[in-house]
Amino acid sequence: MRVDLLTREYPPFVYGGAGVHVAELAAVLTRHVDVYVRCFDGPREPDPTSSGAGGPKVTGYAPLDALAGANAALGTFGVDLAMAADVAGADLVHSHTWYANLAGHVAGLLHGIPHVLTAHSLEPMRPWKAEQLGGGYALSSWAEATAYAGAAAVIAVSEGMRGDILRAHPDLDPARVRVVHNGIDLERWRRPEREQAAAIARGLGIDPDRPAVVFVGRITRQKGLPHLLAAARELSPETQLVLCASSPDTPEIAAEVTTALEELRRHRDGVIWIDRMLPREELIAVIASSTVFACPSVYEPLGIVNLEAMALGVPVVASAVGGIPEVVDDGVTGLLVNVESAPGDPTGEPVDPARFASDLATALRAVVDDPERAAQMGARARTRVEDHFSWDAVAERTVEVYRSILA
Repeated sequence: MRVDLLTREYPPFVYGGAGVHVAELAAVLTRHVDVYVRCFDGPREPDPTSSGAGGPKVTGYAPLDALAGANAALGTFGVDLAMAADVAGADLVHSHTWYANLAGHVAGLLHGIPHVLTAHSLEPMRPWKAEQLGGGYALSSWAEATAYAGAAAVIAVSEGMRGDILRAHPDLDPARVRVVHNGIDLERWRRPEREQAAAIARGLGIDPDRPAVVFVGRITRQKGLPHLLAAARELSPETQLVLCASSPDTPEIAAEVTTALEELRRHRDGVIWIDRMLPREELIAVIASSTVFACPSVYEPLGIVNLEAMALGVPVVASAVGGIPEVVDDGVTGLLVNVESAPGDPTGEPVDPARFASDLATALRAVVDDPERAAQMGARARTRVEDHFSWDAVAERTVEVYRSILA
């Protein structure tokens, strides 16, 4: 069986959880099927870790010159059409995120093969993207809706995400929506030696001998970073706040976060902002040197970054939204914080931001100020990901979806 995976992100250009998902899935799927990866950001150099003998065959596509300067969504569609043309010969096409959903839909029609898509997020749940894309948000929403309506199967990364899909697309047959959780590479995400991690952390301005709360994510409304900055005012003075935060969606959210961070620094020390994507080794060291991982998202289909922290033996304090409660075992591997949002509000923003920030701070303090409890939760977190979120299991369940469609 040949499966073509279509995606915007693929190494070395990975910006978020969807890119991590595709890279890891492609690697393990090759044990079961022939895998071709088609991605954005131009041609790739040969990479023995992601292509060649036994690995996926990778083709990267550059933007079309004729659409240079056009709305970004139109540029995306141009790459999608080039991808769709090259899918000829595949038995099944599998797309990821709206950026590649239209490519999968068109490829399925053009070549007469099934189209499967994995839902990592939903455009109707992210209306703030209109700030970023303008009229392109209407195009991205149309592309997503069209692909979902025509897909042979939709894979949701959590039960929470499955519910969101069926609410956002009420005409979709529920039998076509399957749940396959995200996974984690348990060998790559393993706690390093303490001194090795501490040395890397010091080089980034972090004191490994002080307790620390760490956040990792893009600067986007979805990730709830402003709420964490508000909560940080209530943390104990010795607690550091480490932000691995970059790639703002818009100048507005970038300015909002920068202003809030500068204001926080006027009230406390130990606020470290790393505004670039760290190599995996450095990121692992930063998380492993921290006491607790914070995930204040207002919308999160699953939250692969929480799995990464848990695999490193770090407890997670997170908002109880989307698929997060399926990952974080409340009171066992971390703590969940309720987010009360207005009924029917697709943004998920809390109706009382101050209360949410205060509740988040209370949960963070309950873990970070009790080192013994934090260590116990961290050990249980590693065990949980080992038992439930290995990529081998994800690949097997994904292939089951493929075979059920092709049977």
